[in-house]
Amino acid sequence: MTSITTTGRAGRPQRRSAWRRRDAATGYAFVAPAVIGAIAFVIVPLGAVIWYSLHEWNVLANTFTFVGPQNYQDMLSDGALHDSLIASLWFSLGVVVLNITLSLFLAVLLNQHLPGTTLFRVLFFTPVVVSLVAWTIVWGFLLQADNGINGFLAEFGITGPNWLRNNVTAMISVIVVQVFKNVGLNMVLFLSALQSVPEEIQEAARLDGAGAWRRFFSITLPMISPTMLLVAILTVVGSLETFALIDVLTDGGPGTSTTVLVFYLYRQAFEFNQFGYASAISVLLFVIVLALTLLQWQTRKRWVFHES
Repeated sequence: MTSITTTGRAGRPQRRSAWRRRDAATGYAFVAPAVIGAIAFVIVPLGAVIWYSLHEWNVLANTFTFVGPQNYQDMLSDGALHDSLIASLWFSLGVVVLNITLSLFLAVLLNQHLPGTTLFRVLFFTPVVVSLVAWTIVWGFLLQADNGINGFLAEFGITGPNWLRNNVTAMISVIVVQVFKNVGLNMVLFLSALQSVPEEIQEAARLDGAGAWRRFFSITLPMISPTMLLVAILTVVGSLETFALIDVLTDGGPGTSTTVLVFYLYRQAFEFNQFGYASAISVLLFVIVLALTLLQWQTRKRWVFHES
């Protein structure tokens, strides 16, 4: 009897240890696809790009020469790169401000439960699921000098500008087309956040005499600030990665007025075959995106509330 009891007590730790190993193996199995994917599609390519950025790589001549930090030094004196950085700055600034403002405005309107809300929700979200190339080609026709928008303006005796052949209007055009393409997604995110604001708090503020603007800025906006942070990060990163729209609509022109950083990187790699220099620009783009994301994340403590 004593032997059986001793054996049973000794077996419990072994069973617990087996269960823990089984639980750990199950946990590792669940996270393994994500870890393998991150290593294969993020860490390894990033390391390869950094390695390539230290070389002069010409595919046509089949040369691959180590040049150290020379590509990074060349970026300091590259005037076209500086122009593309300025174009990226204006493009991202315009997209972020206009996209967040318009999507929040539309979400507030759709949250009022007015007639036709479902129709407008579908209308504004449809561009999100439309092919970007098809969307851009349609806007290319609308922005022609003598058709589309200018044809409509001509009916009222107004002569519209040549939207895609002027530096300023070309930049405004690509910003507006990009905003209309993705504003529906941010609108849905804001609408979901607005519908999660407790009605009791709004009602209490209304009874205390708070007006609509005061309730919006003092209650609604702080309570949806976590969604605002998410939308801001997604929009900033998305604006810095815009390529197809620029390629199809303006081809970076007129001149280099809409040559954003990603489009300049593409030209260096696939038009001029300077893959090493293009890799160095890729590293610069990665650093810019990382810095802006970290900046927004660190400053969230000042303007983001109700984080769970």
